[in-house]
Amino acid sequence: MIRGLYTAAAGMIAEQRKHDTVTNNIANLQTAGYKQVNAISRSFPEMLIALSGGQASGGTSRQIGRLNTGVLAEEDPSLYVQGDLKETSNKFDFAIASNIESPNLEFNGTGMAFDADGNRVFQRQLFFTVQSPEGETRYSRSGNFEVNAAGELMTAEGYRVLGLDGQPIVLVDAAGRAIPEVKATEDGRFLNAVTGEPLRNAAGQQMGLLLSVVEDPNRLVREGNSVYRVNAGEEGTVTALADNAGVRNAEFGNWVDTHQAAIRQGYLEQSNVDPAQSMVELNNALRAYEANQKMVQYYDRSLEKAVNEVGRV
Repeated sequence: MIRGLYTAAAGMIAEQRKHDTVTNNIANLQTAGYKQVNAISRSFPEMLIALSGGQASGGTSRQIGRLNTGVLAEEDPSLYVQGDLKETSNKFDFAIASNIESPNLEFNGTGMAFDADGNRVFQRQLFFTVQSPEGETRYSRSGNFEVNAAGELMTAEGYRVLGLDGQPIVLVDAAGRAIPEVKATEDGRFLNAVTGEPLRNAAGQQMGLLLSVVEDPNRLVREGNSVYRVNAGEEGTVTALADNAGVRNAEFGNWVDTHQAAIRQGYLEQSNVDPAQSMVELNNALRAYEANQKMVQYYDRSLEKAVNEVGRV
């Protein structure tokens, strides 16, 4: 009886976590660049139940069957597939449209494929490279940028946007004058909005967005504020495309010509959350939670009778 009580309680905890995950997705339907999070549940290890010993069985054991010991919400992986692009006409809004292909692999709707050996392979994804207030490198798909009083290009959450030289982008020309408006090419380089000439920093280098290719986006860690990080020791899973030349070599191909990736100025990538599916999952989690709750109440009433009624006999 107690085992059944624990099993039902574990189910309630798992469904509550699933419910929280889905409600977080719904709350971020309008968050630029947000990637849907999926709650994955698995069962605890099963136990083999056997009747052992005793004179009636001749001292031998007899297998009865397997007993499931409950369920838990194991992990919350994100779905990194491309979100829809929405036009904003804001010159400092940028969206990444990427579909980086891999030879001999065909990715499904979740960005996953299987190689010739049956191993799971996830589609590489392109990210903006930003810097946290503490000076640490982070990655984001949210491109609703703005310019502060110092001319720095910032995310809406206060992270500095890094440029091709790996340093925060400061929109001032070589003479120190503020640049009120820029034009971006498909590979993220900045041009003069009037003349079309490349914009250069004080060192004479062309300014532009520093893009990073993440080999396996499922290894990223969500930090909130629409940014991700990689754990220490896993920095090799991210390739910073300095001068955006990395996407033009044999490994990545010519990303502009083949449309594997492009920067869209005046657009924002929308959340890839499916609202209809989210509502279905929300209702399923609620019903499963209520079912486990009724089982807990049933066991509670049974224990009450065992203590208050059977105990008096």
